Amino acid sequence: MTEAAFPTRAMVLAAGRGQRMRPLTDTCPKPLLPVAGRAILDHSLDKLAAFGIEAVVVNCSYLGAQIIDHLVGRDVPPVILSPEDSPLETGGGVRNALDHLGDAPFFVINGDSLWIDGVKDTLHRLATAWDPERMDIQLLMQSMARVVGETARGDFLMDGDGRLTRRPEQEMASFCYTGVSIVHPRVFADCPDGAFSMNLLYDRAEAAGRLFGWAHDGPWYHLSNPDDLTRAEAMFARGHRLDTPYL
Repeated sequence: MTEAAFPTRAMVLAAGRGQRMRPLTDTCPKPLLPVAGRAILDHSLDKLAAFGIEAVVVNCSYLGAQIIDHLVGRDVPPVILSPEDSPLETGGGVRNALDHLGDAPFFVINGDSLWIDGVKDTLHRLATAWDPERMDIQLLMQSMARVVGETARGDFLMDGDGRLTRRPEQEMASFCYTGVSIVHPRVFADCPDGAFSMNLLYDRAEAAGRLFGWAHDGPWYHLSNPDDLTRAEAMFARGHRLDTPYL
């Protein structure tokens, strides 16, 4: 994709409960937990601002008043709040905000995503690789050998063209989804009302051969539980040096 066609809008999903991060999330929404002196949410917003995104939708539900208060006065990038009276899950949350996201492809970023750019800006790399003729959804993937944090068996297999398939049950996958993606709004044309997961749309795109991935070339922190958060803090302090180097 040429820069003229890069996404101009984004959504950050910040409405979740963060159950596995308890007890830290009993009183603080997971996206506001600090890493290296900044909320996880702000790390993503800073990267979107550096990319030049024109507007970011941030949804909120659990402890949503804290999210709203945190974002008051932030204007780079401009933030549009999308409160939810009851949680709509990831897919329902994006669908609920489509009026703010427009008709062109947009970034969708999980509220707990925390990544460090590699040789080039990660969002720029992902946008450059986007091909609307072949893709409905493109996920930023991390090699399981380089994941920082506790993970299980991985999420997807990726072929030489970047096409993704789900990990077969009881098998290992070579890549883990980082929570950073580009999504075309057409995938919401016949989606359910109310709450549903983005996984439904990933599965539909996979079945149509239109779910693709792009390998990240820098560190990514899997933040599931308090130990993951402690590990991320330590890695930030040592300059993100990994045991497995990036070639």
